[in-house]
Formats: sequence, C-alpha cells, structure tokens
Amino acid sequence: MFETILYEKKAGVARITLNRPTAYNAFTEQMNREIGKALKTATKDEEVKCIVLTGSGKAFCSGQDLAGVDETTNHADFLRERYHPMLKTIKETPKPVIAAINGTAAGAGMSLAFACDFRIMHSHAKLVSAFMNIGLVPDSGFLYILPRLVGYAKALEIATLGKPIKAEEAKELGLVTEIVSEEEWDVAVDKFAEGIANLPTKAFSLIKRYMLDSMHEDYETFLEKEAYAQRIAGLTQDHQEGMQAFVEKRKPNFVGK
Repeated sequence: MFETILYEKKAGVARITLNRPTAYNAFTEQMNREIGKALKTATKDEEVKCIVLTGSGKAFCSGQDLAGVDETTNHADFLRERYHPMLKTIKETPKPVIAAINGTAAGAGMSLAFACDFRIMHSHAKLVSAFMNIGLVPDSGFLYILPRLVGYAKALEIATLGKPIKAEEAKELGLVTEIVSEEEWDVAVDKFAEGIANLPTKAFSLIKRYMLDSMHEDYETFLEKEAYAQRIAGLTQDHQEGMQAFVEKRKPNFVGK
C-alpha cells in the first residue's frame, strides 16, 4: 500500500512509521503524499482512536531530502503542494496524533513533531532547527506553533541559533510530554498511545478543535463555541458512561461515541 512509510493498526492505535532509514527518514514528495493518505485512512477508520507518527532506524525525520531541491525550486509552491496538505490533515483530524520522537527530528521533521497533539521523546533524541544552516526560514508551521509552545523569546532563539535541544531541555520547555529510555521505548510508546486511545474520543476532538480556535478569537465568541461544544459532548454515550462510572466508583469504559 505504501513505499516510504509503514502503516499498522493495533488496539485502536494506527502507527505511521516514516521508513527511509538510510536517508534518516528525510521527506520526499512521495513520503509527504503517503503520510497524508495514511492520516486520512486512520481518520476514516472507526476502529482507530489514536494515531502515532514515528520513524524507523536512528532518526525520527531529518527534514527535506535536499536531493529533491535545486536552484530552480520555487520554495513557496514546494510548501503549498507538498507540506501544507500533510500538516493541515494533522490539524483537521479529530483524533489525537502523537509524535513518538525516536531519534533526531530536524528541520521540517521538527515541524512535523510540533504539528502533533502530543510528543514523547527518546532519551537520546534531539530536536534541531536546521533551516538557518542553509539560509532558509523555518517552515512547515514551525514559526506559528513554536512561539505558542515556548513564548516569543525562546522560539526566536531556537529558530535562529540552531542549537540542538536534547530530551531533558525539551521536557523543561514543555515541548514534550514524556522522556523514555531506550530499554522502555517500545512498551512505553504503546502504553502512552493506548492510554490516549481510551479517552472519550468526541470530547477530545472538541477540545482539539476549539482550543485551536481560541488562539485567534475574542472571548465572547469563544464562550459561545464552548457552550456549543459542551452540548455536543453532553449528548455522547461516553458522557453517560463517565457519569455512571463516577456514581459506581469505577473506571469508565469509553467507546468513542
């Protein structure tokens, strides 16, 4: 089905693995396209409650494969045609998307990790804003998302100085949710993803959608959207199950409906 990525589904989790390990999972046009297709497949699949993006081999993603760029490249069209559709799909899917950063995430690979809803990071991995090294502006949503995660001053430092960010610093900055050792990596990723998959799916999708909206809307407009979202959540089976579980003093069994 795919040539540059792997796609597998288990226990309600769809795992998308960037699979060009000899090129440190660098993006090609085909990979951009296949990631987008896999994300849409997972979004449409009712059995999938959570999506994981990770890399094969030593890297998460080293960014754009520079063999596909030359002096004739129109970088604006390049982004619009290859990267923007993939990134918009991540933001538009109502399902939680986790970046399992197994190794170096550089350039657009770092941007891909930022676009996800959660990030867990291998203890030996690092984040590298490599754009300035080749005289380019950080792209693929980098300049939009990073200041919202760490504030303007730190974001500017990361974007321009290019100093690698190791796992501990990433955790301190709030860029990642968890750091996982090499010995625990596979088990920890599965455990984290399955935990996210067991959340009430509709409530999560509403939080994701309207929290993004809240970043650019006035307070009164947002309060009305909040009321609308709560009405939808209040009609779900998961809400009823959560209420019943609370009364019965047990763990709720959410089904995503």
